[in-house]
Amino acid sequence: MKFLIDMPLSTGVAIWLVQQGHDAVHAFEMGLARASDEAILERAQGEQRVVVTADLDYPRLLALTRAEGPGLILFRGGNYSEQEAVDRLRQALETIPEGELPNSIVTIEKGRIRRRWLPLEPSS
Repeated sequence: MKFLIDMPLSTGVAIWLVQQGHDAVHAFEMGLARASDEAILERAQGEQRVVVTADLDYPRLLALTRAEGPGLILFRGGNYSEQEAVDRLRQALETIPEGELPNSIVTIEKGRIRRRWLPLEPSS
């Protein structure tokens, strides 16, 4: 699986994913440290990467465009240490089948993990 780790998360998350056999790159390494959310989504879609972020704007952007991808893994509900992020991401990847990630939003919270299919309906 291919992942693009967004700026709110540590480069250590990308390193852990690579150690697990995934193709993962941090936005900083891609020259996207100051890129807009739209630019990151476009890059991820073009490279068929799932975005891993803590930025709450991404679901709204995907809903507004009725996009079917890229997939999104969203950390919500507080700050996560690098180890907490890795532990919760591990749980999410064990729970959600890899083939569903490119067309899903997976929301990781401290107490639960949930998945929604893309495209999302825009809120009114």
